Formats: sequence, C-alpha cells, structure tokens
Amino acid sequence: MEVGMEVGLEVGDPLHVAMTKWGDRPHWEYDGVWLGTDDLGLWVGTPAGVRHHRPGLEFVSEVDTVTLFPRERWWAATFHAPGIWCTAYVDMATPAVLDGSVVRAVDLDLDVIRRESGEWYVDDEDEFEEHRVRYGYPAEVVAAADAARHEVWADATTGAGAFDGRSAAWLGRLGDLVGL
Repeated sequence: MEVGMEVGLEVGDPLHVAMTKWGDRPHWEYDGVWLGTDDLGLWVGTPAGVRHHRPGLEFVSEVDTVTLFPRERWWAATFHAPGIWCTAYVDMATPAVLDGSVVRAVDLDLDVIRRESGEWYVDDEDEFEEHRVRYGYPAEVVAAADAARHEVWADATTGAGAFDGRSAAWLGRLGDLVGL
C-alpha cells in the first residue's frame, strides 16, 4: 500500500520504520508515531530517547525528529529539532510503503544533509557508486536515485516543497503528543 493512503491509523498510533539496503540487507530500524499526512506524504514522529538500531550499531535519539515519507518519491526526509549536528537528513530511497503499522523502504546510500549551520551538502556519493557495482543496482534504480538527489537538492537549497519550513509544525505536533 502506498505511503499516505489512509489505513485507519490515528494521530499518535505507533509505527515501526524498517529500512533495508539493496538485496534485503538489514539497515536502520526504529519506532515512531503516526503524525498524519499532508499533500506530500506520510509524517512519522520519533521523540528523543528512542533506540535506533542496525547490525553492529545503535544509538538513542537525542532530539525529536519527524520523517516525511513522500508519495511515490525516491527519498525520505528526516527533520531534527535543534541540538544536534544536522537539522535535515534526506536519504535517497525507494518509494516507501506502509505495510500495516510498518513503514518500509530501501536506502540507496546517497544523502542530502543540512548542517546545523544551514549549509547543505551531498554525502556518500562514493558509497553509492561502490554499492551500485557490488550489489548490481538496476539502471532504473540508479537513474531514480540520481534524479531524486537533484530534485531534493533543488528544493532544499531554495526552500521549496518539503523544505519550506512545514517540518516545524510537524515537530510541534510531535511535541504536543509526547508532552501529554
């Protein structure tokens, strides 16, 4: 089922995010809550203190975050409350699907990140190239990830689309939920 389709979830309902790498290799997993949808897609909130884990590594989130899983787009954007090294971290990924109460997508290595200073940069281009060859990403996946990186970069650096400041309202909604 495509992300953003209403499936009987209510604001505050628990969700699990399960990202994999190409070839169904495990990657980051964490718990969050359904915040709702907007014209772009599904928003998941993750309060500070939540455990994020993948094989060989884990951490506990230091600040609240909200993640947008956009409809039919090849990326997922996480926006962080102030207090850590970045304010936005965008993974180029396959379009997310909502499978019951689990959001699933495949992380494709490329990232567009906004530092706390406000500077945007592209990260892990070398990892993307290495994995493209090692794991045999199909040509259409490579093209979609590259197009997504350019789309995200253009929107992020001009403050358009998901990067228009709307994440502040979603962080506020999460704060209202966890403050209850």
